[in-house]
Formats: sequence, structure tokens, C-alpha cells
Amino acid sequence: MIANLKALPDKTIERLSQYRRNLLICLSKGKQHIFSHEIAQIHNITPVQVRRDLMLIGHSGTLRKGYDVKELIDLIGRILDTKDGLKVCVVGIGNLGRSLIGYFNGRRSKLSIVAGFDVNPDKVDKNYAGVHCHHVDRLNEIIKRDGITIAIITVPAEQAPDVAEKLVIAGIKGILNYTPKSVNVAPHVYLEEYDMITSLEKVAYFVKRNGNAE
Repeated sequence: MIANLKALPDKTIERLSQYRRNLLICLSKGKQHIFSHEIAQIHNITPVQVRRDLMLIGHSGTLRKGYDVKELIDLIGRILDTKDGLKVCVVGIGNLGRSLIGYFNGRRSKLSIVAGFDVNPDKVDKNYAGVHCHHVDRLNEIIKRDGITIAIITVPAEQAPDVAEKLVIAGIKGILNYTPKSVNVAPHVYLEEYDMITSLEKVAYFVKRNGNAE
């Protein structure tokens, strides 16, 4: 039985995605079964955490063989993926936006970046890794026409709040904000904000604390 998605904590969802990526690598190398301590070692967490996560999705292994890798991949897929897949757009086709399109293209069959948006005339009506860039003035039209439900924001920080508002009006249900500027969205829209500078400074703090930097 698959657990109710609403009952799964955000961090568990993150780890399930990470588990699947590495389980796919294990499967490609011919590994059929895996123990919780092996999964834990790959992800630098405890075996107890792995078992808790997998219990939350109703999956258990055996003492002799551990977890069936293929079954676990399929189960995580049924939880994370939608039947028909979801369409994604990127707003802001600068260096980061283009890198995300290039990196993500083709990596997930149930998630596909299908459109880009920008205001720069040098970028509009060009393709990036197979993704067409439209002028941002067509954002509402294209999102509704193509059934896009997820957006990634990579515009300059000061433009992020305005872009987020336009995305919500257009019908976007989930936003990944890569700018350092926080945005406000309606309660029905899931928002994930990722600040690369803050993340790097966090890493730098722990390097300093561990005595490897002055």
C-alpha cells in the first residue's frame, strides 16, 4: 500500500528522490538487493533513518536479502511521479537557466522542461537543449496552452516577486525559486526556495568550524 502523500515529510520526499537516483545506479551495475546500511552509507545518513523512510511508504525488506532494488525503485516512482507526467518551464534564460535546462533534459520521463521565458530579444525564439524560449509577455498564454504546472525562477532577484505573481495567475501549482529573493504565493501553490549563496556560506561555516580555514 502506498502511503498518503500528505503524510510524508518534505525531507522524506527529498531523500526518496535521492534514494531512487542511486538505486538506479546500483541496478545498472547488476545489484538486485540492498540493505539499509548500504543505502545509508551512500547518503551519509543512518540505517535507522533509511528504514523509517521506507516504512513510511509501506515497504520492508528481509533480514537475508534486504530490499529488492527494482521493487523499491518502482514504489518510489509511484509515489513521486504522476501517471502522465508534469510539464515544467524556466523563467530567466541566463547562465543558470540554460544550465538547468541542459542538465535536466531527458533525466526524468515524468518531468519535462517544455518552455523557457525571457525578456532579452537575443534569447527569445531560440532553442536551448531543445527547449524553446518565449518572450515573458506570452507566459500566461504558453503555460495555459501547454498545461505547464511547475515553474523554475532564475531571473534577477528583484524581478522574482513579480514573476512569481504572474506564474500563480497563469495557473502554476509549484514553484522552485533559485533567486535569493523570497517570494509570496497563494496557499495552494507549493514553493521551494533555494539560495545558492546561503548554501555555500553554510558549507564555508562548517569548514571554518572544523579548523580547515581561518
